[in-house]
Amino acid sequence: MWIKQRLGWEVAIIEVMQIALFPKIFPTKIRPLDRNEHPRDRMHKRGALALSDAELLAILLSSGTKDNDVITLANTLVEQSGSLASLLSWSESDFRKHKGIGHVKALQLMAVMEIAHRVVAHRGEKYEPLDSAPLVAEHMANYTVGLKVEKFWAVCLNRKNRLLRVVEISSGIATAALAHPREVYRAAMRESACAVICAHNHPSGDPRPSHADLDITRQLRDASKAVQIPLLDHVILGRAELDPLGRGYYSFRDAGLI
Repeated sequence: MWIKQRLGWEVAIIEVMQIALFPKIFPTKIRPLDRNEHPRDRMHKRGALALSDAELLAILLSSGTKDNDVITLANTLVEQSGSLASLLSWSESDFRKHKGIGHVKALQLMAVMEIAHRVVAHRGEKYEPLDSAPLVAEHMANYTVGLKVEKFWAVCLNRKNRLLRVVEISSGIATAALAHPREVYRAAMRESACAVICAHNHPSGDPRPSHADLDITRQLRDASKAVQIPLLDHVILGRAELDPLGRGYYSFRDAGLI
């Protein structure tokens, strides 16, 4: 379906940008391993779909450090971000926290991620509208896989409620990671959004709202009127097996709170 197609485009963009542009500017250096383990060789022999997220990133990174080879570095990025999709919202400082990623390499990575965002936004008219909580939960599932902390996102939509961009607003400890409405609507205005849906995950898997969730939703609802960017919903993401209702998400709009 369209969500899988979208992820396919993101992966393809990362591959093409590294192969077509970066090797001409920055020599590719991958620490010697068994030749069959080289991500470049695997992609050449088996195609890009055979590569893991970490292997695709390793091709982008080109080199690791004397202590950690490039595959280890790539695995660390995937593990700490929670998913390949979450890297799309990383800043330069997020990348540079990791030894082996300097200023130039961080900018390269950010450039590829931004190109992915822009291609997805350009194709947004072809996507189904994100006009229901189940669709939002399905789309955001790729952002929450393996996360052990709460993250809060602004899902920015165009006038037809089709996706412009998912912007990560905050990332916190395992028990708290809410956002200020100012940051949410600043991101929405930056993306020229006509509407916004907020989403955050509960690492426990139980999507039932806390008192803090109720408070931030009221603040977001009130702020939306002031900036005239409709808040269509606030969806809490969990897991179906830990949801008393068996859905794996909680929708404030469906509950009549928006």
